[in-house]
Amino acid sequence: MRDPLLVPACGIATGILLCRAAQFGTQELIYASTALCLLTIFAAWKSTRCSAILCAAVLCLFAGLATAEYHRPGKAPQLNADSGETLLLAGCIVEPPELSPGREQFLLELAPRARIRVNLNLRDDEQAPHLHYGQQAEVEARVRMPHNFQNPGSFDYVAYLARQQIYWTASAHPSQIKILPGNCGSNFWAALYGIRVKALDRLEQLYKGNDYAVGMMQATLIGDSAKLQKVWTENFRRTGTYHALVISGLHVSILAMTLLFLMRICFIPRMYALILAGLAAWLYVLVSGWQTPAVRSAGGITLFLIATLIYRRGRVLNVLAALAIGFLLLDPEELFDASFQLSFLAVAAIGALAAPLIERTSGPYATGLKGLTDPQRDLPLPPKTSQFRVELRLVAETISLWTRIRLTWVIHTLGILSRILFFVYELAIISTVMQIALALPMIYYFHRVSFSGVSANVFVVPLLSAAVPIGFLAIFSGWHWPAAAAGWLLNISQRVVDWHVAREPAWRVPDPPLWLALAFAASLVVMAIAWHAKPILRRASFVLVLALFALLLWQPFAPLLQPGKLELTAVDVGQGDSLLVSLPDGKTMLVDAGGIPVFGHRPKPKIDIGEDVVSPYLWTREIHRVDLMAVTHMHEDHVGGMVALLENFRPKELWIGATPEQDPAWKAIQQKAALVGTKVVRMHEGIAFALGGVQFNVLAPALDYEPANTAKNNDSLVLQLTYGKHVFLLTGDIEKQVEAHLLTEQKLGKIDVLKVAHHGSKTSSTEAFIEAIRPAFALISVGQDNLYHHPTPEVIQRLERAHAEVMRTDITGLITVRSDGRRLEVERGNSARSPGFYSPFGDAF
Repeated sequence: MRDPLLVPACGIATGILLCRAAQFGTQELIYASTALCLLTIFAAWKSTRCSAILCAAVLCLFAGLATAEYHRPGKAPQLNADSGETLLLAGCIVEPPELSPGREQFLLELAPRARIRVNLNLRDDEQAPHLHYGQQAEVEARVRMPHNFQNPGSFDYVAYLARQQIYWTASAHPSQIKILPGNCGSNFWAALYGIRVKALDRLEQLYKGNDYAVGMMQATLIGDSAKLQKVWTENFRRTGTYHALVISGLHVSILAMTLLFLMRICFIPRMYALILAGLAAWLYVLVSGWQTPAVRSAGGITLFLIATLIYRRGRVLNVLAALAIGFLLLDPEELFDASFQLSFLAVAAIGALAAPLIERTSGPYATGLKGLTDPQRDLPLPPKTSQFRVELRLVAETISLWTRIRLTWVIHTLGILSRILFFVYELAIISTVMQIALALPMIYYFHRVSFSGVSANVFVVPLLSAAVPIGFLAIFSGWHWPAAAAGWLLNISQRVVDWHVAREPAWRVPDPPLWLALAFAASLVVMAIAWHAKPILRRASFVLVLALFALLLWQPFAPLLQPGKLELTAVDVGQGDSLLVSLPDGKTMLVDAGGIPVFGHRPKPKIDIGEDVVSPYLWTREIHRVDLMAVTHMHEDHVGGMVALLENFRPKELWIGATPEQDPAWKAIQQKAALVGTKVVRMHEGIAFALGGVQFNVLAPALDYEPANTAKNNDSLVLQLTYGKHVFLLTGDIEKQVEAHLLTEQKLGKIDVLKVAHHGSKTSSTEAFIEAIRPAFALISVGQDNLYHHPTPEVIQRLERAHAEVMRTDITGLITVRSDGRRLEVERGNSARSPGFYSPFGDAF
């Protein structure tokens, strides 16, 4: 076999998948090992090639099962305290602090393999305390258990932290931290972190006063993203060039190859140069924070260098399979990590699809450019390569006769230009193949497929590849001119991606049906095999891949909705509101968009609830567009994600109630609505209409209601939906004054489904109001362990006295109520894909 390690790697991966899917135990593995022994005896007895291959495949499958079972995580460590308690914590600082505007963050190891992430919130005039790796520290902090958003398609944040041995988060003030005498940790890691801190400080000095350059260069060269702002990197993500920006395998390879080149031109012996380049790659991985993509790249470089030292050809797929086997045996959970999947699929696509295509097109001509001035080299080459060399020299002779330039100069110039053209062509082929081959995971994890990435990578990859060694020259030397050159290359890259984004539609792709995903994956495998078959099979497989790729992007399939039913789904957005309403005729409506309120001097969170929580859930329902959106009022926990949702789903109309005109959030929403062509419709009490088979009645705000200069709860838009004999009431955050008005003016009767106002606060859901409407089901959208202690016990008691079935998103996660006009059905809980499939936001491959 050309790549003999592919089969063992696939077998081990299949075994790990089976263990995750079937949850095998020790007893089942004993049965499997017994069957394996019998199969081995049978294969030895038969002594046939088929039996040996079958035995090897089963052996690898069993190895995957055994590895997954051996590494099955145990119980998470526990603190003898409730979430939200203030505790006195003591431990070792095991990761250098990350300083971002208004916050310092560090890891405190309380016990082996039990860490807590501590956030120190800084005021404008406060300096961050001097903390470093290996200090013993004591801090009084409010401790919280990390939680997931319990919706299908949600990012498994708890598992992501657990893989880093982080099981709690805490917040404290700098005055509450005390450095204890003595040191802890490892001298080796202390030295490495010291180098890292000095490198970060050097970049601060070189780009002083330029926050953009500091944040971007620290992320690009050292892997520290604490000062990186999402707005700076968004266009890199949209064009598929983010991998060239942050620490990834590309950076490690560039540095290793640069060092190897410099050592070779300095006449350092080949063997020593290879060894030193490999060691330098691992040193960079250690200093940059041992980030997984960089570790994989260093491992691949090491295997390549070993093969070179023993004069063996390093086949891409074989090296990739060897790396996969090593990483999966050490940590089977890697298989379910988005970064692992994207890294290995990208390299596999290059080796199995791009490389054969290049070999059949530009490859023969590119190899013929060496020694172009020597006609004697033409003879042993393939005919078309020799013909290309002869024709290139004839062109050079013609140009030399016309211009009277020396012939050798013209030949060398044509050779250089040809190499550049072939390089650009090959980079475009690789970029195109990767965009297609990675389409499926990019859709599942990021719901993006970028066509502009094909050309953007052609420019951005060389630019940032050059910026990496130049940037490190600036760090080591302290010279300003290489720092300026690296910053200039970074700015050019930013302009390139900005230009591409301005010319590409900002479309997003929902989750595809399972059959389509499997068919597309299978077609890629078939095309990789067909490269070694007859031309007609190659062309057929190519057409099949393109057809399924187009279908993957187009997806002309109806959303996963139940026709003929009114659906109300409370999406788990934490301490906020976001409601999906599906009408009987298939129209969809989203009421509010969730958000995370920020008070005082606390920095704005990096997560966008609209982009990172609500949108992924809608995409799992295969929803392309939302017909209508509504904003109840302008508090951050209701509108924080609205701009992203308008961008992603482009509704026809946006309904609003009473809105302070000078509110910054409202201005941003207005601008985005105008940009995407969404019509803003103001709603008030007395408006009634039928839509999608449902009767809508607007109950608030009152026609004469005047909003204040800042948003208030009583600004809320209140909607009553009637379908058949069932009535749904969506209340926003109204308080008792508006509730009393509704009872007086609207003469509310029995309500079947109530969205409880203001997350169950004591300012709403008065005794008279609940007694008058007596809901059958009460939905409370509320965050786990929230600071406001919502919902209050008084509100819960009132609802229970009214015999309402109380459902809370902090307990059950996503809540769905459906009505066919006669009967109600309720679904509670998260039916998301396996929690092992998590993808850290912004992780590069």
